[in-house]
Amino acid sequence: MASAPEPGEAEKGKPFKLLGILDVENIPCARDSILYGSLGSAVAGLGHFLLTSRIRRSCDVAVGGFILVTLGSWFHCRYNYAKLRIQERIAREGIKNRILYESTHLDPERKQTNSNSTN
Repeated sequence: MASAPEPGEAEKGKPFKLLGILDVENIPCARDSILYGSLGSAVAGLGHFLLTSRIRRSCDVAVGGFILVTLGSWFHCRYNYAKLRIQERIAREGIKNRILYESTHLDPERKQTNSNSTN
């Protein structure tokens, strides 16, 4: 008998793919964008229905709301994700250079202390 996985363990299985193409678990921002789009769809469709009582048009508004909110959320999240990755890369390069140049004649901090001591 196979034991049930612990609550803290990740289950090893097929990843969840939305429409067979969008791997929601591994693509950053995909899950949040889909959830925000679903909520935006419900709000837009229900709000339009409550205002106009037109079912078909409300469904069209719900689909449009889903598309707009999903894409807006996706681009906003991906922009912030890319900005964070750039900041991490700059910090990583700075740390690497600090380790590389520490205690050498190319060390910028050493040059600053030498120029301060001569003044």
